[in-house]
Amino acid sequence: MAGTDGVGETADVPGALERAYREEWTAVVATLARRLGDLQAAEDAVSEAFISAARTWPRDGVPPKPGAWLTVAAWRKAVDQLRIRQHISERGLSSVADLPTTDAAPADPVPADPEEVVMEDDRLGLIFACCHPALAPEVRVALTLRYVAGLTTREIAAAFLTPEPTLAQRLVRAKRKIREAGIRFATPPSSALAARIAAVQAVIYLVFNEGYAASGGDELVRVDLCAEAIWLGRVLHRLLPDDAESAGLLALMLLTHSHAAARQDSHGKPVALSDQDRSAWDADMITQGTAILDTAMELRTPGPYQLQAAIAAVHAQAPSFGDTDWPQIAALYAELSRRSPSPVVEVNRAVAVGLADSPLAGLSVLTPVLESGQLDGYGPLHAAHADLLEKAGNADAAAAAWARAIETTENGPLRDEMLRRAARHSPD
Repeated sequence: MAGTDGVGETADVPGALERAYREEWTAVVATLARRLGDLQAAEDAVSEAFISAARTWPRDGVPPKPGAWLTVAAWRKAVDQLRIRQHISERGLSSVADLPTTDAAPADPVPADPEEVVMEDDRLGLIFACCHPALAPEVRVALTLRYVAGLTTREIAAAFLTPEPTLAQRLVRAKRKIREAGIRFATPPSSALAARIAAVQAVIYLVFNEGYAASGGDELVRVDLCAEAIWLGRVLHRLLPDDAESAGLLALMLLTHSHAAARQDSHGKPVALSDQDRSAWDADMITQGTAILDTAMELRTPGPYQLQAAIAAVHAQAPSFGDTDWPQIAALYAELSRRSPSPVVEVNRAVAVGLADSPLAGLSVLTPVLESGQLDGYGPLHAAHADLLEKAGNADAAAAAWARAIETTENGPLRDEMLRRAARHSPD
């Protein structure tokens, strides 16, 4: 019967195909992209391989190594297409001889462990290609979510409130640019590695932040995006275990996301940090994030993500809001500002200083940011300003600041909460 001689049973072929798509698609696309130098051609070939699997596996059984089977099948499809177009010699694809060439269903081309290592290396190369500095930031995010995380075009468009046809065209143009610019699906040389890793980390953190505090829409937290970013962070950390900032980024996301269940009430309304039920925080995630941060700090190459993770760890380890070590948090933000100065960091530092020292001290940190106008359309700046003014006893100025915060906030639940707080200063 089918499914003997080391080949899987045929009973659950649809389930096996679904698992293979979920677990292997990215790795197979990455391998084909490296070999072909063309992301669109790789995607097309992998799609053909899945179609072939849907026809072959019910007859012959699910192979014991679906990823290896799909890689060989996709490579054959790609080579066939290139032969038809008479481009095979021009593209230097002589390595086709390294793969099985019989007409039977492909066997595993190499032993299991080497195959897995190659596919992991290819995935790292795919990450660097998707986050190449020649591509616009929003394109890097879309490519990474599509080809590294495996989200569909529809899912990405919905996550970033972009029309699906617009997102699809953006991806098509990006793949064309990768091909025409000769962007390689490979780990950069050591001389360029640090800068390129920073670009990858920035994309992952942007995805996480969009999930943690959605810029628009009716959801306060996009758990799906947070989960995808954490998964990407795990991939990067696994592939680059000695990079302290990749570890710091993963720790930061885990520690921050550990609060997710307590950040909104049963009606989806935001719950301030001071009012959160800390028993609802994810203790396992906190333990894991703290351990990863400790390991990163042992490498003695501190950086912004590790500092932000350290701040998150102080929050996570405090038994209550009142027991939080705000002076330590303010000091960590001061060091972050020194190493990686930005107006957003200053906003956060102002909040911490306001709690560690006094609201007036926090306002003194915030005033230069307000006067610079750099973040005039940034809702959290005006919300922090309003909160500090409120605590300093300046109700009229706080009401005006809340109004500006509401005006610059597109996220529905956050805006509703600001309206509630602003209403407390209404003459009525």
